[in-house]
Amino acid sequence: MKKAFLQLHLSVFLAGFTGILGKLISLNEGLLVWYRLLITAVTMYILFRLQGTFRKLPFKDIVPIGVTGVVVALHWLFFYGSIKYSNVSIGVICFSLTSLFTAIFDPLINRRRPDMVEMLLSMLTLFGILLIFHFDTQYQTGIILGVISAMFAALFTVYNKRLVKRFDTNTITFYELSTGFVVLSLILPFYLHYFPVSTVIPGFSDLMYLLVLAWLCTICMYTLSMNALKKISPFTVNLCFNLEPVYSIVLAFILFHENKHLNNAFYAGLACIILSVALQMARVSWQHRTGRMLAG
Repeated sequence: MKKAFLQLHLSVFLAGFTGILGKLISLNEGLLVWYRLLITAVTMYILFRLQGTFRKLPFKDIVPIGVTGVVVALHWLFFYGSIKYSNVSIGVICFSLTSLFTAIFDPLINRRRPDMVEMLLSMLTLFGILLIFHFDTQYQTGIILGVISAMFAALFTVYNKRLVKRFDTNTITFYELSTGFVVLSLILPFYLHYFPVSTVIPGFSDLMYLLVLAWLCTICMYTLSMNALKKISPFTVNLCFNLEPVYSIVLAFILFHENKHLNNAFYAGLACIILSVALQMARVSWQHRTGRMLAG
């Protein structure tokens, strides 16, 4: 369990850089996600071929994995859209609603009774976000996109919980991101028609940021999080990922001086979100210790 939590928090730390990189990369959200998927899928394929670990799956197994890959591609699309239409702090804080959507979707999809403690902790997160949203209304579009992004992130984690029981994490990640790339490639021409750009080729700095985003913040981050998901519930994983905004916001304050545009309501809301994570971590640790004592 300790190793799983260590992997989880390391993945959260890496995820904290995704919002910053989304702000630094000048490409629009559609092209940004397309290049992220392309670089990641190609890199994983080469690595697996060199290691001799590439695993071909039958079509019936690729379908559920691929559907989950489309979900994560949509999550990224709305996530970076949220950042482009607002700022890093607002975009990443919306991600905290993932735990609320997980507490709703997980019982519905897996046909179990809702966990009232999970719902209460999610309400604490929601209260924190409402406090934050109260301070300014100029980022309405970014907020809406961020909420939709959190919804897709919750669905992704719930479905991934099923997949990690049947397949190894490397295989899941490769097929998910490859399918997401294929589907996004099909819709990208229409996307660029309605959201035109001056160039589709990234410059040198954008390319460097994209490589960091693909190699560290995608391959490493998703491998760590899915390994943790084998031992930890989807709700706990998503709740811990609520710490992602903390890392991103600190970096945004340092790099972009976003703290000049935030007030006390923002910090009060952020404190509520951190408290919800701490309470859930304490709850899971207590349940684990109790289970070991009963087993002994």
